Amino acid sequence: MQTNNHKIVDYDAILDAKFGAEGTPERARAEEDAYAFYSGQILQEARKEAKVTQAELAARTQTTKSYISKIENGVLTPSVGVFYRIIAALGMRVEVVKPIY
Repeated sequence: MQTNNHKIVDYDAILDAKFGAEGTPERARAEEDAYAFYSGQILQEARKEAKVTQAELAARTQTTKSYISKIENGVLTPSVGVFYRIIAALGMRVEVVKPIY
């Protein structure tokens, strides 16, 4: 990958060149992949902070160790039901908040 000494002027232009313009199916897929990876990293960090192994988390959520690994590595995105089971198994909660304008 070519760099410019960390002096990015227009990051959207870089994303456009690599993944297509915003709003295109290619760009949407790249963004979904990025969200999956980022979410997996958050869950992995939470699991490690809770001192729970992948196998233990799998047992608590009626899944498999390889399934947990794939989530943590951004290979797949869990269903909403599995996501909530993972959150509960790690002693966490999801809060949906309506923004104040």
